[in-house]
Amino acid sequence: MKRKTNKPTNKKSLSLTKMDLRGWVIMVPTLILFVFFMWGPLASNISYSFYETMGYTKVNFVGLENYVDVLKDPLFIKALINTIKYVFWSLIIGFLLPIIFALLLNEVVHFKGFFRGALYLPNIIPGLAAIIIWKFLMDPDPTAGLNAIFQTIGLKPLPWLNSQTAVIPLIVLAMTWKSSGATSLIYLAVLQSIDDTYYEAARLEGANVWQRIRFVTIPHILPTIRVLLILQIITVAQIFYEPLVMTGGGPNNASISLLQLIYRYVFERGNVAKAAAIGVIVAIILIILTLIYFKVSKKSEE
Repeated sequence: MKRKTNKPTNKKSLSLTKMDLRGWVIMVPTLILFVFFMWGPLASNISYSFYETMGYTKVNFVGLENYVDVLKDPLFIKALINTIKYVFWSLIIGFLLPIIFALLLNEVVHFKGFFRGALYLPNIIPGLAAIIIWKFLMDPDPTAGLNAIFQTIGLKPLPWLNSQTAVIPLIVLAMTWKSSGATSLIYLAVLQSIDDTYYEAARLEGANVWQRIRFVTIPHILPTIRVLLILQIITVAQIFYEPLVMTGGGPNNASISLLQLIYRYVFERGNVAKAAAIGVIVAIILIILTLIYFKVSKKSEE
């Protein structure tokens, strides 16, 4: 007797082929745009960083000389330290506030829609417009912004953005006002997904408000906290237009960031090669942070 062999049907394999083909048809335009706008410029930037340039023309291959020159530049060290300060102050000022806002919104009984809309409203304002508003408010001129209000109530005007120690926290404050609303709503969505039985059990055990937050709320939102923490660090490490508009990097380069330094090298010094070298360094930093993000998000999913 002949044994029967199980072979995949032609119809099944044909349907799988059609599904694969449809998937590629959908993905190919996006991949082409991604390569054209992302990988192409990135490869070109890496190439420029190994050459001496005249304008946008490559002149001589210099190897790692641009990287050595950039790392020796005191302004690069200053910009790197400032970028770290931006990240630090964003975690001090801008990381806990959305969590606090979400906890408060979660306890609100009346006018929930109003408070959510009010919290999210700054996110609707274009970023550049919001920064210009804050620049006006923090203008050190005695007759402008907050100083004018202070004088009307008998207080002395403050230097605000002219203070080298306060300029970075003030810029971070403006960024936090602009973006904390959306983050708060993400936390709020997670809080509202927590089963009420956990809180009821905690109340039966005699847990007060702080104990319920510590032992019920925090463990449930901890995976979201980890992911948003890494995302915030990655985003703030790329800060550019906020210090450029508010202070121009001043006073005395006290607020210049790495991306703003790239802007200066290209448009003020005309040195594309060294700007490209800084861009590669920033890309390496962001790649490391992104790998950390993927690792953290994977653990959160597990």
